Amino acid sequence: MEYTRLGNTGLTVSRTAFGALPIQRLGFQEAGALLREAYEGGVNFFDTARVYSDSEEKIARALGDARGKIIIASKAAAADEEGIKAQLRVSLESLNTDYIDLYQLHNPKTLPSDGVLALLERLKREGVIRAYGITSHSLSLAKQAAASGLFATLQYPFSCLSSQEEIALARECGERGMGFIAMKAMAGGLITRVRENFAFIRAHPNVVPIWGIQRPEELREFLRYERENPPYTPDTERALSEERQALAGSFCRSCGYCLPCPAGIPLENACRMDMLLGRAVYQRFITPEWRELMARTENCTGCGECNPRCPYGLRPQSLVRRQYEYYKGFLSRADAGNAPK
Repeated sequence: MEYTRLGNTGLTVSRTAFGALPIQRLGFQEAGALLREAYEGGVNFFDTARVYSDSEEKIARALGDARGKIIIASKAAAADEEGIKAQLRVSLESLNTDYIDLYQLHNPKTLPSDGVLALLERLKREGVIRAYGITSHSLSLAKQAAASGLFATLQYPFSCLSSQEEIALARECGERGMGFIAMKAMAGGLITRVRENFAFIRAHPNVVPIWGIQRPEELREFLRYERENPPYTPDTERALSEERQALAGSFCRSCGYCLPCPAGIPLENACRMDMLLGRAVYQRFITPEWRELMARTENCTGCGECNPRCPYGLRPQSLVRRQYEYYKGFLSRADAGNAPK
């Protein structure tokens, strides 16, 4: 396992880090086994958030005996001092700890107020948090955060699909001594050139990806690449250019900020169903369970609550309806035996 200093935080983290959002979909025993395998494989950096339901509790239960050996990052989605303090109290209790290594403001719409910054500084002095940072899906806000000098870390989407402007942002963070944490390093699971994407990210020495991991085989694949350290070569770049062409343009990254949906539509996957059917094992998404989930689109009330929440401006309300029509056509072909092999 390769380890690196996370900017100027004083924290030394594994460069294969564990993104805990997906484990909220697992039971405690299954999640615990996965977390434990990651830790025993050399992973020491675990990223979670207060809004990831019970993922903090799962980390505490699985890794409580290793607390002093791991780096835990969590997040507060509140925008004011009282809200942050309330969420922090719950996180500390859920994680069964008296400190959080890296505490992040979770996708705020603007840079924080002086009062919030003063609170974070006080919490750091008191040892309740060791460092604080910010996460964002907005390139504009991320650039403001990097230039502000206010934060120890920036968490922002980064993968082989990143633009030159985004790559320059990561480089700027490195030059400023600011830790750069790559979220959505697999573009919400749509990148199929996993080895090449791993090599691309590893070629940026200050970037630490948090891989969203839900299955043991996913974890083992990343740990294998850690051992093999695949090089970034012209062949790698040629393979990734094909990936970029296939995923060109705007698409749903499955960030989940559009949720909750009053109709229970699983927007975080329903809004990218065409890509899941074409780039993943499509049989996973034509089960009776998924048919029922996608059929909830028919119950959409048109409330539009999801639209302003999307950080990519995709208008999920309209997008999911188009995706549902595509899905019904795919089901017809699959049921007739005409789905792709």
